[in-house]
This record gives sequence, structure tokens and C-alpha cells, in this order.
Amino acid sequence: MQTASSKDIRAALKDASRQDCQDLLLRLARFKKENKELLTYLLFEQDAEDRYIRSICEDVIDTGFEGLNRKNYYWIRKGVRKTLKSAKKYIRYSGRKETEIEILLHFLDRLSSLKPGFRRNQALLNIFERQSLLVRKRIEAVHPDLQYDYQLILQEITHQT
Repeated sequence: MQTASSKDIRAALKDASRQDCQDLLLRLARFKKENKELLTYLLFEQDAEDRYIRSICEDVIDTGFEGLNRKNYYWIRKGVRKTLKSAKKYIRYSGRKETEIEILLHFLDRLSSLKPGFRRNQALLNIFERQSLLVRKRIEAVHPDLQYDYQLILQEITHQT
């Protein structure tokens, strides 16, 4: 079976009835957790972006950092990568640059305050530097007023370590 293009799917959905579209969406949501999470964001969270950002910062990032196994840097690194992967999944649902910047700034803040210090481990340092660079690039794409605010926050995070 060959996968249809987005254009073909869009045309087929235009011709489908409202009930058929609902049935298709519900069936799609049954097959993969990510599909259900995306639909949840689009239906319930999209209008309250601040609440969505706060919930991701608390539920994903803060919980991930609190649950880190701190026995050695291997386990810390694994936990940090897992937390970052989950955060990026939720960032992708939103698609807004401001959301991505705020969530990644929170991630960097938590990583910079990590005990034992992340600077002693090259892999953790690389994660920090890559995400800092990504945030800098994203900051350039937002409104100038927001750029200034975000740059101040980023400078504070990078200079406290």
C-alpha cells in the first residue's frame, strides 16, 4: 500500500461528511498515543497556550529532573535526554516559537541548577550548549520586544553556571 499525499487526503476530507470525519479522527486517536496527545492539544489546550506551557514545564521537565537517578553521570545523562525528548514532543504539538523558547528556557534553567554540576560531564555540557544555541536561533525569529526579554533570561541562565 502506498501512502497518500497530504493534498489527496485534504481532498478526500473535503468530500467526507462531518460524521465520517469524526469517525476517522476517533479511529486515528485509537492507534497511537501521540495522535491522541496531538488531538488533545488541538481541541483543549490550543486556546490557553500559557497554561499549556506551564503544564509541560511542571509535568514533564520538573518531574523529569526530580526523578533523576543521581548515582552517576550515565544515569543523569539518560534521564536528562529522556526529559528533553518528551519536552520536544510537546513543543512539536504547539508549533509556536514562543512556546518552544519558553519550554527550552525552563529546561536549561533546570539543567543549570542540577546537582551534581553538569559542567563536569562533557555530554551534559554538550546538551546544554546545543539547546542554548537552538534557543538563540529561535529568539531571532520572534518579535523584537520578546527577543529582548528572552535574551535577558537566557543570559541569566548561562551566566549563573
